[in-house]
Amino acid sequence: MSIETKKTQANKYSLREPGFYNIWRRIFLFLVTHIGYMVRFKLVYRLEVQGKENIPKTSDFIVAANHLSTLDPPLICAIMPQGVAYMAKKELFNNIFLRWWLDWLGAFAVDREKLGVSTIKTVKALKSTNWVLGIFPQGTRQEAGEVSNITKGFASLAKTTKCGILPIGITGTQEVHRWPFTGKIIVRIGKVIPCSNDVNEMVDKWGKSIEELTGFKYIPSKE
Repeated sequence: MSIETKKTQANKYSLREPGFYNIWRRIFLFLVTHIGYMVRFKLVYRLEVQGKENIPKTSDFIVAANHLSTLDPPLICAIMPQGVAYMAKKELFNNIFLRWWLDWLGAFAVDREKLGVSTIKTVKALKSTNWVLGIFPQGTRQEAGEVSNITKGFASLAKTTKCGILPIGITGTQEVHRWPFTGKIIVRIGKVIPCSNDVNEMVDKWGKSIEELTGFKYIPSKE
């Protein structure tokens, strides 16, 4: 596949219109996460969710959770009443199977080096659907015990799209368990952090909120 073809595919999957998030994708996501994964979360990890009353009824917010494991994305989808669309690095859409899977789960392609116009348009489009954007401000999985290495992109995106930020603290997904009732996952949902023109303030509020929700020590960026 040529470089130009790959770029074309990435662009095709980076911009999502409201109609893309239709009932069929919602059903597919529900079957995969609310039923498929939830059986594992309940049976093996004895999932406990606190603070569901803090989830807004609207879609003008971004779900921002700490990141410990590959279980975190489906976990967030499984507990949210809205559909959750994630950003996926554009290279993943070059694989036929992954492209199909991510497409049906509502994900969209992004360039991790920069925040593109298509990303902003897609997040704005989500506000008119029953889906929300899901993001992990730490970027990659982190060790339990600390809330560090927080990137500011999620706060910049919230500012640009006029979205609040819903902080979600996750504990327990970093430990792999396969036998029934051997694990324990606790998800605590905090109160929405209002949209602000001060990106650093939103980042700091998110870090402190996750510290409170997880018990992990918040380490502010030195930038």
